Amino acid sequence: MWCIPPKQNADFVAHMEDVLEVYSRPFNEKRPVVCMDEKPFQLLDEMLTPIPMSENNHTKKYDCEYVRKGSCSIFMFTEPLGQWREAHALPHRTSEDWAHQVKWLIDEAYPDAEKIILVMDNLNTHTTASFYKAFSPEEAFRLSQKLEIHYTPKHGSWLDIAEIELSALSIQCLLGERIPSIDALNEKLSSWSARRNNFQKGVSWQFTTDHARVRLKHLYPNIKF
Repeated sequence: MWCIPPKQNADFVAHMEDVLEVYSRPFNEKRPVVCMDEKPFQLLDEMLTPIPMSENNHTKKYDCEYVRKGSCSIFMFTEPLGQWREAHALPHRTSEDWAHQVKWLIDEAYPDAEKIILVMDNLNTHTTASFYKAFSPEEAFRLSQKLEIHYTPKHGSWLDIAEIELSALSIQCLLGERIPSIDALNEKLSSWSARRNNFQKGVSWQFTTDHARVRLKHLYPNIKF
């Protein structure tokens, strides 16, 4: 959710300032700042075969009827300063799914990193306890030691840059599309990620703790020093 509390909220402020401090750090390839988020996606197939609108127009005209083919979850990882992102579609978003996705991030996406600074929301599956549900204790501990985790505030998805990438993905790749299978969806996700990475699309985050203490002053507890 993209919300700002209407009144004083110390918990929101504490998590917000923690994330903003992370975003202020300079680029460090040995300690990359990576944001992650998830979103559900409805798989749909055509009831009838789409046809081109004209001989010279490859745009397809879709019938209003469709077939539901189930749902899935899209996992998004992005390193804003590294101008990199990658998205994967999985049938579910269980603790084990999160654990395997983050293991991929650690061992394949960033095998040479000393520590990955991971920013995400505080969904109940987004915890190192999930490693212990998916792997041996030794492996779970190894993976947990490779992470420095920072949680966004509750209902503070606007502070997760992966949420912004998911919005771009939805508009540029998924809007108005009927995708019948996870394999077909992953092909589109891979193509979209590669294209944005090749164009070196990054994020220049401008909102700082100093800005927050002025513009969001109403969130801070009123304490007399």
